[in-house]
Amino acid sequence: MIIDSHAHIGNLIALNLSVRKVLWSMERYGVDFSLVSSIESTEYYARDKRLPWPLRRSQMCVCRKTVRAVRRRPDRLGALLWLQIGRPLPYDRLCRFIEKNLPYIYGIKLHPYRSQVAPDDPRVEPVYELARRFHLPVASHTGDIPEAQTARLYHAAELHPDIDFIAVHMDLESGNRQAIDLIAKLPNLYGDTTWVPIKSTLYAIERCGSEKILFGTDNPIDGKRHMEFNRAGQRSLCQEYFREFRDMVSAEDYENIMHQNAERLFHIKEKHRIMP
Repeated sequence: MIIDSHAHIGNLIALNLSVRKVLWSMERYGVDFSLVSSIESTEYYARDKRLPWPLRRSQMCVCRKTVRAVRRRPDRLGALLWLQIGRPLPYDRLCRFIEKNLPYIYGIKLHPYRSQVAPDDPRVEPVYELARRFHLPVASHTGDIPEAQTARLYHAAELHPDIDFIAVHMDLESGNRQAIDLIAKLPNLYGDTTWVPIKSTLYAIERCGSEKILFGTDNPIDGKRHMEFNRAGQRSLCQEYFREFRDMVSAEDYENIMHQNAERLFHIKEKHRIMP
């Protein structure tokens, strides 16, 4: 079994990440279940460049669209609500929405780069109140800018020991070692393999154990064949995990990373049992 803990849907500028593309690629590449968040919650498209007003979407609008997409295929998809942390959170409305749709909502997604707000910023506290109230893990993009470094997520996880945090990318294009060393220090801080070379994942297994790492892809950012080729036409890192990884690690480590950790953290089996 393979669970993708980090996939996307939504339309933004030149990106059209349809549910159809996600499902097509899952079928082609043997992914059984994907957790999706919507890129339409983007607040900044680059450093200090806010998304133009006509392209912005309200928090509740994006959450509704995400859950609506998941409700059509709850056997294959689960929702991660990408919350806009650069603006005040409609806390009461979100509470009611999450409570009503909890069987389809598996976690919360933060993107400190696309919001320009660090995960340990006091403005993010309402998000953690939601996570605590509904027992939802928090997945956060890491890398690119100082606000998005794993060190800032580590601090947030340290302040909120009753919430599980996932450092998506483990500091994108950094070599990943510093992020992995931080993940090893806290029981409630995890990492994912999105754009992470296998050599870094092997180090993570050695440093913090396979139970701390989840498989993720960013599918279908590079198109419906994202898990096969990148935009330059080169072999995707995902192929290494699909084809070579199993022979490089123990069966237990492989199963932990490719699906069991995600099942446990996101309560996937429990939510499937209560699906209408």
